[in-house]
Formats: sequence, C-alpha cells, structure tokens
Amino acid sequence: MNEDPVGTERAGSARLFHLNGELVPAAEATVSVQDRGFKYGDAAFETLRTYGGDVFAWEAHADRLATTCELLELDHGIPSERLHGRIQETLDANGLEDASLRLSISRGVQPGSLDPHPEMDPTVVISVEPLPRGGIGGDAVWEKPATLSTVQTRRVPNTAIPAEARTHNYLNGILARLELRGSDADEALMLDAQGRVAQGATGNVFAVDGEGLLTPALSGPVRPGITRSTVIDLAAEEGIPVREATIQPKTFREAKEVFCTNSTWEVRPVDEVDGASLDTGPVTELLAHRFRERVESAFY
Repeated sequence: MNEDPVGTERAGSARLFHLNGELVPAAEATVSVQDRGFKYGDAAFETLRTYGGDVFAWEAHADRLATTCELLELDHGIPSERLHGRIQETLDANGLEDASLRLSISRGVQPGSLDPHPEMDPTVVISVEPLPRGGIGGDAVWEKPATLSTVQTRRVPNTAIPAEARTHNYLNGILARLELRGSDADEALMLDAQGRVAQGATGNVFAVDGEGLLTPALSGPVRPGITRSTVIDLAAEEGIPVREATIQPKTFREAKEVFCTNSTWEVRPVDEVDGASLDTGPVTELLAHRFRERVESAFY
C-alpha cells in the first residue's frame, strides 16, 4: 500500500533525496568525505524552480549546467533527459509541485591528488524544498523588498573563475553575505575588481533610470542568470529599453527603481541601496507581474 501518495508533501525529516540514481531518505543522503565536491568544491550545480510539477526553463538550465561541466572538464555522461527524469522522480516522491530544487554533479571520489582523473564515477544529488505556489495566484517567497549594501568583497575575475561556471565553491558569495551581519541589509551589492557593479551575492541586479532598464553586462564577472534573461525578454516585449553596460555604484543609489532576480526570488524589488531609500515603481511592478503571468500560463 502506498503510504505517501503523490500530492502529499513530505515533512523535512522524511524528505527523499535523489542520490546517484536512487531515492533515499534524508538521514541516508550522504556523500563520501573523499568526494571532490566536498574536498575541493570540484562540482557543478544548478538551482532551479518548479511550478505545477515541472521545471521553469529546463533547457536553459541544462545548457548552463553543460557549460559549467565543460569548463570543469567534468564529463559525467548523463543525458539531460535523464537528469530531468530524476528531477521529476524527486518531485513526485516528495509530493511536491512548487519547489526550489538543487541539482549537483561532482567528479566523485578520486585519489587524494589535486589533479582530477579523467575516469570518474560522478556523484549526482538532487534535493528539493517546498515553495509557495507561483504565478498570478501565488505568493512571493520573500517577506519584504530587499535592502542592498555595497560590500568590500569583490567578484572573482573571469580570468580566475569564469562567472558562467556555477560550482560548489561559493566562498565569494558567503564572504559578501558575512559582511552584512549587524546591518539591516539582506543582500550584498558586489563590485568587480575595478569597482563597478557586478551582481548580488545570490543573483542579478537591475536599475531603472530615465532611459529604461539598466543591468551589468555579462562581459564582466556577472553570472548569466536564467531569470535575468527572462526579464530582459519581458522588457523587450513591453517596449522597455534595456542597456547592458558597465555601471558605477552611484547609479544604483540614485536610480528610480532597483530590483534583484534569481530563480527562487523571481523579481524582488529593492527598497534601499546603501542607505538611499527607493520605491517599488511601475517598471518593477510591471515586470514582476509579467513574470508571474508567464509562469501562470505555462504551468497552471
């Protein structure tokens, strides 16, 4: 008899993880201390959001994951269709339709040398956490607009670690968030080595000025966010000019509107940048609404 039918969400302690092709309880979802993802951060990952039981922009996420694996020369050999199938199995097993999902692939356990071996038995982990329903009838995952503070921790240059490589080495963002402790800010505004705006610790940033929408160009150490790309497309559909450029921090402090994007937040307005107060203006509201409309029409 099925004691946990699909549609009944499992509690956190009973949640199932997809580990190397098998669904396992949380208490058994462990990896070796010799795994290169644990030892060196030698692993690729994607954070995805699911609506109504399916992944938002799966093909774009799969392409970005493939790019990271190519940069790492991590040839895991698992087709994207099979990865998507494992995601569906994880959602179904946990009785979830609306969730935040993380897919991680490491090079697995190898001898203690820093040099990776071409032969590998990859470690593949899929974990899920429930989120509110998305779309027009849904609720935001954030309780209030974001407050940004410019931090001293700079983004790693592309010549050191390419921004498009999403790896387990997230120390750069962690250090940025640590700087916020003791302040009212809940997101870091990170700069590049030349002092220009790059992104937040966990996503992309946009400003609205008298000419339209402005966001840091991907030529800098800027993560190519899936939500970022979607918002740019939505702005184009609405006839809102979009400029991708090198931007000074002052521009964000003096902007008419500012908002952040990532897969979990979607479009999150900003009410303060470095002490300068901002309102949630019409452009942010329009793009957030259009994003929810796209989710509603595609998944519900």
